[in-house]
Amino acid sequence: MSKSEVEIEGSRVLVVDDTPANLELMCRALSGAGYEAMVAPSGELALQLAQRFVPDLVLLDVTMPGLDGFAVCRRLKEHAATRAIPVLFLTARNETADLLEGFRAGGVDYVTKPFQKEEVLARIHTHLEKAALLRALKAKNEALEAEMAQRQRLTSERDALAGRLSLAAQREAQHWALGSLVGQSPTLRQMLDNIGLLQDAPNTAVLIEGESGTGKELVARAIHAGSSRASGPFVAVNCAAIPRELADSLLFGHVKGSFTGAERDQAGYFELAQGGTLFLDEVGTMPLELQPKLLRVLEERRVLPLGARQPRSLELRVLSATNSVLPAQIQAGTFRQDLYYRLAPFTVRVPALRDRREDIGLLARHFLQVFALEMGIQDPVLDPAAVALLEGYPFPGNVRELKNIVERALIESRQGRVHPEHLHLPAAEGAPAVPPVAGPAPLPGDLDLAVAQYEVGLVRRALAQTSENVAAAARLLGTNRTRIYRILGTPPESL
Repeated sequence: MSKSEVEIEGSRVLVVDDTPANLELMCRALSGAGYEAMVAPSGELALQLAQRFVPDLVLLDVTMPGLDGFAVCRRLKEHAATRAIPVLFLTARNETADLLEGFRAGGVDYVTKPFQKEEVLARIHTHLEKAALLRALKAKNEALEAEMAQRQRLTSERDALAGRLSLAAQREAQHWALGSLVGQSPTLRQMLDNIGLLQDAPNTAVLIEGESGTGKELVARAIHAGSSRASGPFVAVNCAAIPRELADSLLFGHVKGSFTGAERDQAGYFELAQGGTLFLDEVGTMPLELQPKLLRVLEERRVLPLGARQPRSLELRVLSATNSVLPAQIQAGTFRQDLYYRLAPFTVRVPALRDRREDIGLLARHFLQVFALEMGIQDPVLDPAAVALLEGYPFPGNVRELKNIVERALIESRQGRVHPEHLHLPAAEGAPAVPPVAGPAPLPGDLDLAVAQYEVGLVRRALAQTSENVAAAARLLGTNRTRIYRILGTPPESL
């Protein structure tokens, strides 16, 4: 690190966890990275240590007896001495409500278990650097107010520091957003070219289309990370997981007393994403009665929280994603056409894995390296025959399915040498199981036909298991009724 850069080596990190093994693991990792580690097995002790020693960063578990992590974070933010300490939550809880509660409590990041030690250290480094830069910015601003004669010089230094702060935030997003966009296929390169164009248009709304498991959120994060909004927050919202009765409040916020139980003002997802990007995943599941209000917010760039008298201005970008065919939903009357046009001035199609088979080997080796590092396995090897077997499989679950298959194969291989017998590939309906032997799987003469037959087989199995209930079959397969009808080539009224 050069003298011109902000020094963070030797920073003091307080680790709070009621599990001794976790404390020992993170203590060793932090010491090895050049940080001073402090540990606390409870929230109460953590508050005492924080007040006495004022650490540079707190790594905080959520679920603990006594004071939980959210309560500890709120207590830290109540005191001037500890208010500016960045808090990173480290927990197995990853529901939308838990993520939102963590940010509301004052946390700056949320790492989900199980995690890679290197990932946690990278995020700690980024937030320590950001905190140091913010302190430097504050000092420069105070000096600017006291010494008006030096305004120009101090303003330049402040702008330089702000630029570096923005880059630090961008590196944080790129660390885990761009890393999984692996491949060299023409379809992937075309998608990456589109991402590059959209990074230069930070106000343009984008609709990201693709099947489940293709990585639509990774695309959204890549667009955000490379844009001028990278220093702002990236707020991801799974529209399908929002309770219908709470959707209005969660999206647009509310003021104290607006309804029973509203004990304080609460910012919604739109306001939490101010200055950054709001990502609406599975936007096709948005309740129809909520769509007019969403359209109005997008058009006016203002939001009116429940119970508020005056709207609040918004400065953010909206990205959305869907695994359904929105034009078909428009025809069915479940999605508004005017909202579709507002969300989709630019559309990015994320290719299914079967449409970029030349990337399967690269992705498999990438995931193999990631999991091997996590498991402490040195020099993992993916046998060429195993690659050939993967390349012959249609992957209805796309990249997510490939990732799961590689993880299980590495576990079963024990020594990190993955052979065909370690791969567990489900067989298509009516087709023989993929044999666990070396050598490539037989290739179909017509790929599109084979994939279509595979999808039809899965749908018919799901319908058989649900007594021909289309909605239940769609839930079983993790999709929607529109796609079921499209796969079967059957009009809705005939089922």
